[in-house]
Amino acid sequence: MTGKSIAALIGALALGACSAAQRDPGPSPGAGFETVTLLEHAPGGITVTTNERVILSQHQFYNPEIKVIEWREHDGSIRPYPNEHWARAPGADEIGFNAVLAVRATDDDELWLLDNGLGTGRPPRMIMADLVTNEVERVIDLSGVAPSDGFFQDFALDPFHEFAYIADPAGGANAALVVVDLDSGEARRVLEGDASVVPEDVELTIDGQPFAAQTPDGRQVPVRVGVNPITIDWAYEWVYFGPMNGRSLYRIPTSSLRDPDRSDADLQAEVERYGDKPISDGITIDRRGNVYVTDLAANGIGVVEPDGRYRLLFSDPQISFPNGMAYHPDGYVYVTVAQLHRSPRFNGGADRSQPPFRLIRFVPFDESSIGR
Repeated sequence: MTGKSIAALIGALALGACSAAQRDPGPSPGAGFETVTLLEHAPGGITVTTNERVILSQHQFYNPEIKVIEWREHDGSIRPYPNEHWARAPGADEIGFNAVLAVRATDDDELWLLDNGLGTGRPPRMIMADLVTNEVERVIDLSGVAPSDGFFQDFALDPFHEFAYIADPAGGANAALVVVDLDSGEARRVLEGDASVVPEDVELTIDGQPFAAQTPDGRQVPVRVGVNPITIDWAYEWVYFGPMNGRSLYRIPTSSLRDPDRSDADLQAEVERYGDKPISDGITIDRRGNVYVTDLAANGIGVVEPDGRYRLLFSDPQISFPNGMAYHPDGYVYVTVAQLHRSPRFNGGADRSQPPFRLIRFVPFDESSIGR
């Protein structure tokens, strides 16, 4: 275990101890939500740093020119992150982001971004920027573990062990988790095709309409997405995950995922069903094991409690396709709302969204720490 990893865990524990005192007055835990800000462009992933900097990806399904932004809470201003050059698509110098959704900060002032490359012809990469200097310091090429239909959509960050665990829904039948050693850059594809990662044949209905992709010739293709929601527990001992189109939330020990000698059969035997869940995109977790989920059909946020039962916390038409989730040092969970079912990707290239887009927040039942 490195000194950096030890510092990360100590920082997480310290943050949890102080976050309740920092919380602003607002709704009681799980009782409702507040709109933090309105955004012109659809947000994707979100993370918040220890000093409360909010980093957002701009959702790739809307083809944004600027891929990643920093939203400054004190004045509402927005700037490209880490800079104008990197925040755009690569030029001849190969500097820039191709397609970023998931972003995660650490207590060590590192920002990890997952550049999935979808639709660009470029391989997926994990990229680390220094939050102090705002310079990109590392790039990990993941082409060796990416199938032709791969979509490295989200990841759980484990700074304690210096690993990342990526959710790849891929084409459905070949959905998998990807385990990345952030120190060596080595990556492995695991649990491919397992029942815990492939989509179930369950239909998502939003506002009374089935969620389907419209092709340019007008055909409607049902959407079935494999493993997508993913997070990691307070102590970095368990990874929680499940298919977007699925009714079950699963977990597996991080020690098993990190062990290169574990076969897929070994890993399949170690997957546990944690509880019920709705069709969902982003998830996060508090220190008591409450897993908060974006309930897409309900336009709301729910929770899978440690006893495995699911319940909807709140619902509102304004929460139209809630997407990314992140814990904020102020004690809230922040959620991006992206209207993805209205994006060009699912409507034959037409943008049917209704801006502005929302960033909302709610009070969880217990503390968590950044990076989730």
